[in-house]
This record gives sequence, C-alpha cells and structure tokens, in this order.
Amino acid sequence: MLFCSLLLLAPMIWMISTSFKKAKDVFAYPIQWIPQNPIMNNHLLVWTRGDGFLMFYLNSLKISVILMVAAPLLAALAAYGFSRIDFKGRDTIFILYLCLMMIPPQVLFVPKFIMFDWMGIYNTHWALILPGMFTVFGVFMIRQFFLGIPHEISEAAFIDGAGHLRIFSQIFLPLAKPALATFAIIDFTWTWNDYENALIFLLDKKLFTVPLGMQNFMQEAGVDYNLMMAAATAAVVPLLLVFFIGQKYIIQGFSGSAVKG
Repeated sequence: MLFCSLLLLAPMIWMISTSFKKAKDVFAYPIQWIPQNPIMNNHLLVWTRGDGFLMFYLNSLKISVILMVAAPLLAALAAYGFSRIDFKGRDTIFILYLCLMMIPPQVLFVPKFIMFDWMGIYNTHWALILPGMFTVFGVFMIRQFFLGIPHEISEAAFIDGAGHLRIFSQIFLPLAKPALATFAIIDFTWTWNDYENALIFLLDKKLFTVPLGMQNFMQEAGVDYNLMMAAATAAVVPLLLVFFIGQKYIIQGFSGSAVKG
C-alpha cells in the first residue's frame, strides 16, 4: 500500500517540485525531486503576470461555493420526496431519474448551448451554476441515507402535528449532516475541476475559472511548465483544505448511504 501510495503521489510531488524550478531545469535528467536552487518567482508570477491568476481563482471560488451550498440542499429536498412521501409511480420515476446518470454529459452540450442562449445566460456564470444545482448522484446518495432513518421518527412527528417541511428541516437535515457534508465536498471538487462546461459556455476572459486560466501559461513558443505547475499547486490548495476539513464526514456519509441499497 505504501508503494502504491508513492506511485499515486509521484505526479503531485513532481508538480510541487517543478513549481520551484527554473525553466531549464524542468526536464533535467535524472529528475531533481528536490530543486538545488529553488525559486519563489514562479509562484509570484502566477498571481501578478498579465490579468493575474487571482481573478480566475475568485471566479472558481464563487461558483464552487454557491454550488457547494445549493446543490446539497436541492438534492436533499428531492431525496426526501423520493424516500418519505408516498405518491403514485414514485419508484418508477426515481428509476427513470437514475437513468439520466447513463447519459454522457457531452451529449447535452448542444441542447444546453441553445437553451442558455435563449435564456440569455450564455457567457455568464449562471450557465455553470444553474445546471450544477441539480445532480442525480446527489439525490441518489442522500436518498439512500434518508432510507436508513427509522420511519418511527417521522411518524411520531406527524402525530405531533408537524408537516413535511418541518420534518425535513428540523429532523432530516440535522440527521443527514454526514451525507450532506460528503456530497458538498464532492460537488465542490467536481465544480472546481470542471473544464468542459467552462470552455463551452464562457467566452469572456473575465469570467474564466481556474482550469481555463491555466491556458494563460501556454505561449506560442511552448508551455511554461514551471509557471503552469505553480498555478496547479495553487489550484490544489482549496481541494486539499476542503478534503482535510471534511474527511470524517466523507467516511460517515458513504457508510451511511451504503446501509440501504
């Protein structure tokens, strides 16, 4: 396991190492895992060169944080309906809803492009935020967690006069914190790393996210690998922070969602 872990970590170690090297030392052989003359200039240039990396960073944070809050909440609402509200054809609708996971997202690019242009949100951050609020995986994951909550709890609340909205907000949401936190972390990671949607639906450079901003470090004569690796190192920091803060919730959430299947 230690050997496999080192293999997985090797690209990240090379990325961090390269971010402190000069351009001539990037492809030196044998590989210099620890730079002999480390420099900080690459990391400074990332934030100050051209339009600056800060704008792309803030755009990604804006979109990712909004979706990290909105997507779990909407998914929880749908999950509650599919798990606790009896209505005709509920299970059939849920199965059809799950079938959407089998559709490649690339198939929907053209219809989404036409629809966003008609709605007037093409080339805005709303083109990334609105579709990202609704996820099949989030509904499935949180529904599985809700199924593990005893029916006696909601039945007792109904007897006391509580409605579905109160039961959802005061009972199910507090109990589902592990599942909600897990999905929030996963959704943050998906949104932060999303390249295709940003590439297709954003034209204005001021709206670019981090994955698109990385292209700024590609020049006509080649690629500034040392600058690109410095930008990649900076881009990984939010993901690591979010993961380390919520790693215990990830374990609890997956174990709780796996109880019912």
